[in-house]
Amino acid sequence: MKNLLSHRLHRWALVGLVWWLCGNAGMVFANDLVPGKPAPDLVLHALDGKNYQISALRGKVVIVAFWASWCPPCQQELPILSEFAAQHAAQGVQILGFSLDDPDNLAQVRAMAAPLHFPVGLMGSAWAGGYGRIWRLPVSFIIDQAGRLVFNGWDNPQLGWSREQLNRTVLPLLGPNQNDTQGK
Repeated sequence: MKNLLSHRLHRWALVGLVWWLCGNAGMVFANDLVPGKPAPDLVLHALDGKNYQISALRGKVVIVAFWASWCPPCQQELPILSEFAAQHAAQGVQILGFSLDDPDNLAQVRAMAAPLHFPVGLMGSAWAGGYGRIWRLPVSFIIDQAGRLVFNGWDNPQLGWSREQLNRTVLPLLGPNQNDTQGK
């Protein structure tokens, strides 16, 4: 009897493992983020009603920025990102702002997003697909023109971007003749 019970338990454990592997085979997790590898796809449902899919932005350098209106470092970072977006949009920089605010804070998010030079949308959940659960803010990821992750924000100890860090990290991705004469 004990042997039969053990056999059944092992069989159900195996069935459960196979079910889990099949159900999660296509999933990507945040610990799978590796610079140089394809970036996980994600869609920003912007406040203006447009949708921005990361994979459809090939040919651009994409900064995926997660933030919230109640986050002081985010409040400092957003104007820097906005200025950078305005200065470098013509060279192919696209910033997508994913707010982790609750829908109850929509008016505050709209007010903060209004002066920004990039699209913003509400996440609806702290789970961001292959970028993982967003547990710290702000956090950003950079994707090159070929759709490869080049900057993993989870590895960055600094909270928020400085102009200098953006220039050092993003401008080389735009091509050999990109110089930042603004913002210095």
